[in-house]
Amino acid sequence: MSSTIIIHTENREQENALKAFAKALNIKFEVARENPYAPEFVDKVLKGDKDFADGKGVKISLEEFKDLCK
Repeated sequence: MSSTIIIHTENREQENALKAFAKALNIKFEVARENPYAPEFVDKVLKGDKDFADGKGVKISLEEFKDLCK
């Protein structure tokens, strides 16, 4: 019988201790990293990339960009 146990570590020290424990007992494990970006943000970035690839982008000069940042 096999089981999957999900443990949420709070820091690198806890993660390293659990990995060492699993290795010592020859337990298979994997580390999954959470995506730090909200899905809505990722969707907007991907849409922007697609729009730009489809020719919907707008080119501006460095000076125009600097003016926008003021």
